[in-house]
Amino acid sequence: MPDDTTHARRDDRPEESRRVRLSRTFDEDAELYDRARPGYPPDLYDDLARFAGARPGSRVLEIGCGTGQATVPLAERGLRITAVEAGPSMAAVARRNLDGCPEVEIVTADFESWPLPEDPFDVVLAATAFHWIDPAVRVAKAAEALRPEGALAVVRTQHVGGGSEEFFVEVQRCYERFDPDTTPGTRPPEAAGVDGSDHAREVARSGAFGPTVLRRYEQDLTYTAAEYLELLQTYSGHRALPEAARNGLLACVAGLIDGRYDGRVTKRCLIELAVAHRR
Repeated sequence: MPDDTTHARRDDRPEESRRVRLSRTFDEDAELYDRARPGYPPDLYDDLARFAGARPGSRVLEIGCGTGQATVPLAERGLRITAVEAGPSMAAVARRNLDGCPEVEIVTADFESWPLPEDPFDVVLAATAFHWIDPAVRVAKAAEALRPEGALAVVRTQHVGGGSEEFFVEVQRCYERFDPDTTPGTRPPEAAGVDGSDHAREVARSGAFGPTVLRRYEQDLTYTAAEYLELLQTYSGHRALPEAARNGLLACVAGLIDGRYDGRVTKRCLIELAVAHRR
């Protein structure tokens, strides 16, 4: 899952090394990730069945399953799932969460180097994980894993305007104080202004897929100060901060929630499902 945080960070390091470095932070506290990260709205799973053909009995390859936020609901719907997760601690928690689901296999491996099985899949799914995969590999290997007319389904999430909007304006000062890479004045975008066409263009450039179908969902989630701090500590950008800066940032955020927002804030997330079928 990505960092859908409210602030932006300047980073002059090579994008590939930064992507790899940040992706490794999720495995540092898999139990916290499992506890704090939200799931996805039920309508998304209905649309996975409708547009991607993810129905009972379908063979699904899930890329980057984390601790099973999407895997568990899919298993409950009767899908046969092979889930590839790079983090050994995350994979261990996913196995525990899916204990008793014989149609689910959790594989601990990097998707880029994992050898594909001979039998193709009906659906390749990446739920808030596709952007962590090497861009030079992800679309082509997903196509290779699919049967003809099989579907690539990619879920992306982003924090957008709504909920406790004034809090997300004020909290930017905490980020500017404790994270020198923060871009001043950042605000969550409005959902209507979020353009998901970059993924569709990437898929189209591969030549392996037909047109991409997009579906969007908005979800308001309310947190106490303690719950919100747990959520922040699952984001790679926060985890990558020096300890003193991270602790200062979290204390600043908690003080703002408790001191000015009666101990609770609501965050609005935009969830986007993109589905394309292999030619």
